Amino acid sequence: MVHDDTLIGAGFADPVFQSQGAFRALLAALSEPGLACDIGISVEAPAGLEPATAVALLTLADYETPIWLPAALRDGPVGAWLRFHCGAALVDDPARAAFAVIDGVATEPKLAAFNAGDDQFPDRSTTVLVQCGGLAGGEAVTLEGPGIPGQRVVAPTGLRAGFWAEVEDNAALYPLGVDLLLVQGAQVLGLPRSTQIVETR
Repeated sequence: MVHDDTLIGAGFADPVFQSQGAFRALLAALSEPGLACDIGISVEAPAGLEPATAVALLTLADYETPIWLPAALRDGPVGAWLRFHCGAALVDDPARAAFAVIDGVATEPKLAAFNAGDDQFPDRSTTVLVQCGGLAGGEAVTLEGPGIPGQRVVAPTGLRAGFWAEVEDNAALYPLGVDLLLVQGAQVLGLPRSTQIVETR
């Protein structure tokens, strides 16, 4: 069967160069938690994926990295786009996912449903991309931990009630736990499992 890339939507125009640039941006987001980073690359993302989510998955996912998506995305153009460009398996069990995309306001799945790794392989946990309404203007939350000089305040919007309590519970599992990337538009904000919430107001 011949795939028509014009129907599916283009991926990277220059895969090696663009994936390297995107990887550096994602690494910067996770190494400096709470600082929004521009992914710096544009692709023709299908409806339902934020541009930075699409770039992150193109960069990180391949046929060896199962992806969990909400059913509406998995069974539609997003699923087809990821299968075509990444060759990734799409799974319906959150605990099997290497990468996952969730809607920040959706009540399920909880962060605890994803793979937190184990004592032998803590690095095999799920990286969860949380598509939210914005990376500023919401409830202020104070963070501290590796990569944060002192403390840092973040205030994303479009997150479900109880989300920050889930993040606290996830951090308590360290060195296990999922790593989070909050995404809106072309920007990402990293919340690795090592980041602690010290104050909410």
